[in-house]
Amino acid sequence: MSFIIKSLERFRPHHKELRQRLIRVFAGLVICSGTAYIFSEEIARFFMVPLFDASPQLVSLVYTSLPEAFLSYLKLSLLVGIVASFPFTLYQLWMFISPGLRSNEKKFAVTVVFWATLLFGAGALFALFGALPRMLLYFMSYASDSLEPLPKFGLYLTFVARTILAFGLSFEIPFLMVMAGRAGFVKAKYFRSKRLYFYAAIVFLAFLLTAGDVMATGLLAIPLFFLYEAGIFLTVLFGKAKPKPSV
Repeated sequence: MSFIIKSLERFRPHHKELRQRLIRVFAGLVICSGTAYIFSEEIARFFMVPLFDASPQLVSLVYTSLPEAFLSYLKLSLLVGIVASFPFTLYQLWMFISPGLRSNEKKFAVTVVFWATLLFGAGALFALFGALPRMLLYFMSYASDSLEPLPKFGLYLTFVARTILAFGLSFEIPFLMVMAGRAGFVKAKYFRSKRLYFYAAIVFLAFLLTAGDVMATGLLAIPLFFLYEAGIFLTVLFGKAKPKPSV
């Protein structure tokens, strides 16, 4: 009990700063989300373009409950706000923890944030401009004279957001592999020897992230196979843990 009390007393000087940082993060999120809500119709139209390109005869979406459109715009604005305020959130986090880090730790933290953000952005862009149009083209190919597609506005935006998030997170695989190598947990030869097991895990992960869509599972799993092989290569180059200095 005394240990907990001492820990809290030690943390107390940083309490005000942490609260200020969190308030700024929340304010940044509110400002970005509010701005996104002002342009929510334009943003929604941008996300609808791949659907309309996949099915030219489709000219509009539908909503079947009165608050659905409002709530969909609200969730879309919040999602865009989170993404847009992410650099500012990282900056506030960095300003809070950087005073307690050594110079080499600061450089490593900057590298981690940079590559994690870059890979997530690459995955999101691949989903939006690569995978999503092909997925929608496949799904809309079932439309016929006897089967009319009537996509719901809210469900479609949820599908787009889920797809972008799934691809963004999945593209972190090489980064995590390199970090595991640098930490000394595993070596590149381990990833090589367990390749088939990891491939099976990738397929299972893609299946879960895409909520069981077979087409989406394939479109996500195939690039992940290449990213896994890239992760092995990068682990060989950069994943060697630095030897600890002898005392």
